[in-house]
Amino acid sequence: MQFDWLNLAIIVCLVAGTGFAAGPLIISLLLSPKSKGGDLALPYECGIVPHGVARVRFGINYYFYALLFLSFDVDVLYLFPVASVYVQSKGWWVFLEFLIFLGPLGLAVIYFWRKGVFHWPRKIKV
Repeated sequence: MQFDWLNLAIIVCLVAGTGFAAGPLIISLLLSPKSKGGDLALPYECGIVPHGVARVRFGINYYFYALLFLSFDVDVLYLFPVASVYVQSKGWWVFLEFLIFLGPLGLAVIYFWRKGVFHWPRKIKV
């Protein structure tokens, strides 16, 4: 392999990029004030001294809502290309693929609905 100016430019750019990334971190470690204890050990709560436990326990319904939101949010990203191709397609095959894609999501919503996941309790007992 022959070493030319392009290889040198790539190495210089890699070193410069690493320097730009690591430089501020190293400078902040060297120049920042060092103080321990006091309010720095407290969890951040907008300047208010926290009372009680720092971690709040959420009900399981919250996590089900989050998972359902993520699944539908990601699936919407796949629906835009399907919608743009569906107009130009001929026949029912694309529509059947679309139903196969959305079928498990619909079944999951029906399953969670029957299990009572969408009923949000007024107060969660801890």
